[in-house]
Amino acid sequence: MTLPSRGLYLITNDDPWPILQNKLHAALSSGVAVLQYRRKHTPADQQDAEATAMLQICQQYQVPLIINDDVALAERLGCGVHLGQGDGCLHDARARLGQSAMIGRTCHDSLVWAQQAIAEGASYVAFGAVYASATKPEAQAVSLATLQQATATLRVPVCAIGGLSVENSQPLVDCGIHLYAVVGDVLGVPVNHVSSRVQQWQALLDGTGV
Repeated sequence: MTLPSRGLYLITNDDPWPILQNKLHAALSSGVAVLQYRRKHTPADQQDAEATAMLQICQQYQVPLIINDDVALAERLGCGVHLGQGDGCLHDARARLGQSAMIGRTCHDSLVWAQQAIAEGASYVAFGAVYASATKPEAQAVSLATLQQATATLRVPVCAIGGLSVENSQPLVDCGIHLYAVVGDVLGVPVNHVSSRVQQWQALLDGTGV
């Protein structure tokens, strides 16, 4: 599968696995473009099995799976990977995962870092936090001006992250952001509301209303 040019980029939370499974089925069946496996509270010896189960869900709905910060796990599963600034070399990740793998890099608020990441083989670059985020409360902020410049000048998809919701993301749509990374705005709602929340995101990105 290839990286979608636009859409909702869902990042997993730390819900108990049975609950998360149900939420993922609801979300992915309703229009998620990319899913990232990020499970900070899952013991290391359980992550392979959990990520494998998540990959099967992704395959069911034809949604690409990206592994957070773990090139070895991505290599074992044949998935893409997302790397923070301190989480390894993009050249090495590309060599291990192949030329077609989806590889993202966190660039915080730096266009210089983004340009460097692209030169080193990144498939997309992520900027944030746009708004205050409960997932990463210490994250530095990125301005709309930087995001506008990124979408205007960079030759790969630009991902925005940090406190995004349906209600506050119209300025990002206006900036031309490609991928909208969310955790709580989708997975923080009850399972029976997940599908409708994803559909609201779809309406926002399609320009048909919130």
